[in-house]
Amino acid sequence: MRGKTIVMLALFLSGLYYFKYGEPYLARQYAYPLDYSNVVQDASDEYGVPYSLIAGVILAESKFNELAESGSGALGLMQLMPDTAHWIAEEMNQPKMTDSDIKEPIANIKMGSWYLSYLLKEFHGNEILALAAYNAGRGHVEGWMKTYNWDYDFSDTSQIPFPETRIYINNVLTNKKKYEELYIGVIEDKAQTDRNEAKPKANVFKPVDQKSNRMYTEVR
Repeated sequence: MRGKTIVMLALFLSGLYYFKYGEPYLARQYAYPLDYSNVVQDASDEYGVPYSLIAGVILAESKFNELAESGSGALGLMQLMPDTAHWIAEEMNQPKMTDSDIKEPIANIKMGSWYLSYLLKEFHGNEILALAAYNAGRGHVEGWMKTYNWDYDFSDTSQIPFPETRIYINNVLTNKKKYEELYIGVIEDKAQTDRNEAKPKANVFKPVDQKSNRMYTEVR
């Protein structure tokens, strides 16, 4: 009887350990990875966008595949359309970029995060409208707001006219919540580890000048 009790206690403790440490670890490794965590954290700090939102967008857009290219031509981790990426680069006072430059992870995350920050400012901090604009385009969202009399407190994703955009927003917000749950108290250490272990890579971005600094301040 005593031996059985010890076995049951061991199983119970093992179960507790798994649910507290094992399951989150596996989720971070396979379901909700955070590659380039140092770049994501730095972009979050620089542009005032939650790291969980940036990571949630990357997971929904490319599943952290830096070589991803959609049928419509969107490129890289954050799936930036070339025309949008060129406009972002110009606003950030960066030189004209090739498709390879746009795909480069550091540049892609910086531009995508800057754009999220820009959209969040444009839509008064409303994540649903900003994500809708990221996916479907600002013009469509502005049109929907006029047509359906939405204001900046809009929150009902079921009213989004494009099914793909509805699904996209819900996926990103689900991802964001999971990243917050899984990486709370972990993101800073992981980012520092990734920063220490990162192999030197050519960064296509030049140092930010005063024009860009003003833009970032406005976006925040």
